[in-house]
Amino acid sequence: MIAVDVNIIIRFLTRDDERQYKKSFAIFNKQEIFISDTVILETEWVLRYAYKFLPKDISNAFINLFGLRNVHLSNPTFIAQAIGWHNLGIDFSDAMHLTQCQQFEKFYTFDKKFISKAKKLTACEVTLP
Repeated sequence: MIAVDVNIIIRFLTRDDERQYKKSFAIFNKQEIFISDTVILETEWVLRYAYKFLPKDISNAFINLFGLRNVHLSNPTFIAQAIGWHNLGIDFSDAMHLTQCQQFEKFYTFDKKFISKAKKLTACEVTLP
């Protein structure tokens, strides 16, 4: 199994550089691939800011990518949940943070928008300190 960096995923998803796309495609076509949570977070950021992908387009790209038989994630259940919460309007990184804190009583933040959108999603209360 190999691991890939954000730029490999970006080339594969956007095909914005044909030479690099072909190399990325070959990797995704021939290898068992691990994608770390940190690479997923950075990929979402790059797609949103650099490529102006909308949240639904990011979610669809991730669902298709992570649905490949040869792609492995550290915790697919958490990633799927983060994608689902992202589709409900929660910032993707906030959704990722919350998926990993569900066993805790509270998740403190100053982000009132996140607090509002996270109500009743999990037993972990997202709240102001």
